[in-house]
Amino acid sequence: MTGKTSALIMGVGPEQGLGAALCKRFAKENMQVFVCGRTTEKVEHIAELINSTGDHAQAITADLTKEADISTMIDVVNGSGLPLEVAIYNAGNNRPEPFLDITPEIFESMWRILCMGGFLASQAVLNLMLQQGDATPKRSLLFTGASGSLRGKANFAAFAAGKGALRMLAQSLAREFGPQGIHIAHVIIDGVINGDKVVKGYPDFVAGLGEDGLLDIHAIAENFWTLHSQERSAWTQEIDLRPFKENF
Repeated sequence: MTGKTSALIMGVGPEQGLGAALCKRFAKENMQVFVCGRTTEKVEHIAELINSTGDHAQAITADLTKEADISTMIDVVNGSGLPLEVAIYNAGNNRPEPFLDITPEIFESMWRILCMGGFLASQAVLNLMLQQGDATPKRSLLFTGASGSLRGKANFAAFAAGKGALRMLAQSLAREFGPQGIHIAHVIIDGVINGDKVVKGYPDFVAGLGEDGLLDIHAIAENFWTLHSQERSAWTQEIDLRPFKENF
């Protein structure tokens, strides 16, 4: 590990996904990137790709809804000896479901990854950042949000409830920890991302959106970097990213 500071990206999945794009973007800033996700093969692959370019990454397998996994994750980050400069909670899931078909189990599982995981991860990350004090010039905790945090949509009640709760969590944390020197921001992805999940899973839908109808994962990652780079005299608490061509 030769990075001067570290970045923790939580919720990393396939190579062509936002989590991987975030890892690659922050690795370019001479940070040691911790690539965290539920699937060992996926996070190890992303870490290997980053290391092969001369940048620095380490994979961590963790279920962010489990306190024990969160604790292990933080131990790995802290054990590196590199101060944590930025953490991003990018974990999520989405599935359409008619409201009357949603079981308590489905609703709770969605809430756990969208909101409860954000709560657990935030507590652990903020504790570590406060313990490390001013070891880094900037400290940020950023959240990946969604359109559902602003407005509900038919068949997406569970998703909207979880994302709405995450947005309120981010707002509360910004007001509590901003004065302590930690930038908290929420990034609303107000559209469809051109990641593997959609591009490979719903090709007809993607074709219908046409050129410029999707948000590019690397452009989104660049916005996260811009947020982290802001001077504290003019911090942004929330941004809304939209595709060039919107469907309304």
